[in-house]
Amino acid sequence: MLELTFPKPTSPSRTAAMSLLLLTAVALGASGCVRVRPYERSILSSRVMKPGSDAAEAKLDGHVHEYREAAIGGGGVSGGGCGCN
Repeated sequence: MLELTFPKPTSPSRTAAMSLLLLTAVALGASGCVRVRPYERSILSSRVMKPGSDAAEAKLDGHVHEYREAAIGGGGVSGGGCGCN
């Protein structure tokens, strides 16, 4: 004999909670897209936004690199092109 089973109906509070969760996810996903206006582009093109443009930041990046790689030095320029560094 063939039995028919139907899913249990969900409670209204659970349906409302799932709808709220879905709406929140969509709102957060849509908020990541931003249109930059022409007068805001000067702020984004400032030297602070470019990596390696600040001397203090470059010094800190060098320190982090030395600490991570366990090697100090080698970041400077040496030699005159004759191959005898």
